Amino acid sequence: MAALSQIAKNKVQLLQSIELTFEKLLIDYQSIPKEFTRMRAIEGNIKGTTISVCDTLAYLIGWFDIILEWQKQHWNTEQITLPKAGFQWNELGNLADHFHCEFATYDYDVLLVMFDQRAGDIIKAVHTLSDSKLYQQLWYKKYSLGRMIQLNSASPMKNMRTRVRKFIRTQLIQ
Repeated sequence: MAALSQIAKNKVQLLQSIELTFEKLLIDYQSIPKEFTRMRAIEGNIKGTTISVCDTLAYLIGWFDIILEWQKQHWNTEQITLPKAGFQWNELGNLADHFHCEFATYDYDVLLVMFDQRAGDIIKAVHTLSDSKLYQQLWYKKYSLGRMIQLNSASPMKNMRTRVRKFIRTQLIQ
């Protein structure tokens, strides 16, 4: 199995990376009492800002929705604006804020269900793709489709898991 920090080189490794990171992060989320989920005590995506556990879920759901939008467009980069319409790659902090605002009114339990469903949808989508489609051709600039899926699913989950686990430790939840 590929280590979580490694770049997947094939479909099996990509699926393992997404599934394992998701499973571990979901356990962490489920360990947090609901009354702590709106507390702004997690380092945000813009320097000097703080976000809540719910915001971390909103961030991940937002990125998952981007991947699922790629699928709706049949993975055709000519019909896709990356990272998202209205945002440039140097505005990822603003994109994160957009996701936080988009899901700000959602209940924690609803966000957990959405996180679970979207991750499952991405895993199903990856299962439909061949190794060739995922890794043997460039999809966006110098990146394969598999690499872009990993960069926008497993990688942000790993990043958020580090932040969520720090939050759990510093808030003495466990």
